[in-house]
Amino acid sequence: MGTKDVFYLDFFHGQPTLTALEWALRAVVSFFFLVIVAKVLGQRAISQLRLLDFVIALVIGNIIAHPLSDEELGLKGSMITTSVLVILYLAGILLILKWPLVRNWVNHKPITLIQNGEIDYKGLMHARISIDVLLEELRKEKIEDVKKVALAFWEAEGKMSIFLDPKYMPVTHES
Repeated sequence: MGTKDVFYLDFFHGQPTLTALEWALRAVVSFFFLVIVAKVLGQRAISQLRLLDFVIALVIGNIIAHPLSDEELGLKGSMITTSVLVILYLAGILLILKWPLVRNWVNHKPITLIQNGEIDYKGLMHARISIDVLLEELRKEKIEDVKKVALAFWEAEGKMSIFLDPKYMPVTHES
């Protein structure tokens, strides 16, 4: 029995030709691998992009680049792969909207960094940011003392939300 008779996919080595199903399966495996890699990297690594947006942009950019730079590759495989990824992306968005469990896994809840003027070091570790980054973010908001902060969160999109203790809030004039 020859290699043509056995159905298997070798994702780590090149192959002379792939069927449409093999291209689609390769796209599915690549997509989920990159979702896991992005989760491991953490929100700080991808900053402003949501997890699924980051993964889809990275993968589609790479898929489109290959047939444009290698004359041996046809466009069929890239078109099939990109189509599968777009469907996976849209399905992922639908799952995020429909099921809170998926939403919480993909878009993490805000992480508490400061509470009642005290730094939450476990929160810093969970958000994967250093004390220097925390203090830098506070300085950007013109806050020079952590004790003035009632609550600070590391948001899902990689930004910090800061709430001052009311006694340190600037006085506002009513009109």
